[in-house]
Amino acid sequence: MSRLKNQNYKGYGLSKGKEREQRASIRFKTTLMNTLMDVLRRRPGWVEVKDEGEWDFYWCDVSWLRENFDHTYMDEHVRISHFRNHYELTRKNYMVKNLKRFRKQLEREAGKLEAAKCDFFPKTFEMPCEYHLFVEEFRKNPGITWIMKPVARSQGKGIFLFRKLKDIMDWRKGTAGKKLTSLQAQQAQSAVNPSGSHDSRCSDDQKEEIPVENYVAQRYIENPYLIGGRKFDLRVYVLVMSYIPLRAWLYRDGFARFSNTRFTLSSIDDQYVHLTNVAVQKTSPDYHPKKGCKWMLQRFRQYLASKHGPEAVESLFSDMDNIFIKSLQSVQKVIISDKHCFELYGYDILIDQDLKPWLLEVNASPSLTASSQEDYELKTCLLEDTLHIVDMEARLTGREKRVGGFDLMWNDGPVSREEGVPDLSEVGNFVTNTHLGCINDRKKQLRQLFRSLQGQKKASS
Repeated sequence: MSRLKNQNYKGYGLSKGKEREQRASIRFKTTLMNTLMDVLRRRPGWVEVKDEGEWDFYWCDVSWLRENFDHTYMDEHVRISHFRNHYELTRKNYMVKNLKRFRKQLEREAGKLEAAKCDFFPKTFEMPCEYHLFVEEFRKNPGITWIMKPVARSQGKGIFLFRKLKDIMDWRKGTAGKKLTSLQAQQAQSAVNPSGSHDSRCSDDQKEEIPVENYVAQRYIENPYLIGGRKFDLRVYVLVMSYIPLRAWLYRDGFARFSNTRFTLSSIDDQYVHLTNVAVQKTSPDYHPKKGCKWMLQRFRQYLASKHGPEAVESLFSDMDNIFIKSLQSVQKVIISDKHCFELYGYDILIDQDLKPWLLEVNASPSLTASSQEDYELKTCLLEDTLHIVDMEARLTGREKRVGGFDLMWNDGPVSREEGVPDLSEVGNFVTNTHLGCINDRKKQLRQLFRSLQGQKKASS
């Protein structure tokens, strides 16, 4: 995507040469005062820019993107932390619509077996526009539990469970069609089609404004895998550097987030039982800030292996790899792939009692605030390695399959774990280059990587 510079455009990176060459200093900007700021300030040769100063790297929030991206000229080397229309994957209703469309496309092009690989999200309806379809489905399976989620809120806000249509009638009276604020409604009134459906004729800005509070109604997973009687979900990090071609990295570390209260379906109103969000759990009366409610993924993987054996665990983690790739492929043609953009996504995955993984949602701005020392270390390393791959310093060759805790899992096709093996998944003993929940000896790997790159540079000069 190219944007011409004119009198309305703000230019960034213009004082430097256009090639991606090594720079004496990298000017960065961010508004996030958390682990990210610590990592950026500690990075050698990186200099913080405040207010309107020129920058080379901006870890922006999505509101800046919406207001400024289309009016900003960026030089070749400049990078920002979101794709222009990231919400195609990260808004709950758009994610489901894109996955449903992709599943139909796969069925047409490759058959039902291939399309079945997209069956990793619960039955979902957008409300209020699919209300009648939802009622039809609801009546086919009386007594099962459903969960309502607002499409554009996070941290568990606005979520509730229900089993009776009466509960949703109350919601319709109280919420459906309700304006958010008079100002937001005025801004959005002419922008979004009144049905709330994902109308491709809307402009990108229009899609981001919501004059009504839209929800999704989703079949609740009633048989979650429990550890110590408690429900949990997994937070996994995927870094996308490009959509065309698709180039995605999977981080080895992540965590399981536990609810504070033992699981039961007899109290569907208790958010401490059903919602695993840390923002919800930390308000629980018996929450321990130091202990928290997280397990690192390595511990979780070892626990499962001891209970079910390594083969069952390999199969589960392979199914999760499938979720990451298929979900990215479902939006590959609709995301505006701009060479200045990258995105660190936070995937939320639920495991059921049959060891089947379910995609709950994808976050464009996963929390980078630490809830414990262990959490701080994970997020610090995650962000350092993200910056290594974004490579503002222009040190990498572009042929790396591993950088710190990140493994390249897709590079316009599956990537093999074995060195020197062609990346063709049809090969019988092909093993994908993913190591989620495995040992993360990132410091040692980075030392070797940068030593090797320095050696190559000296040899060629």
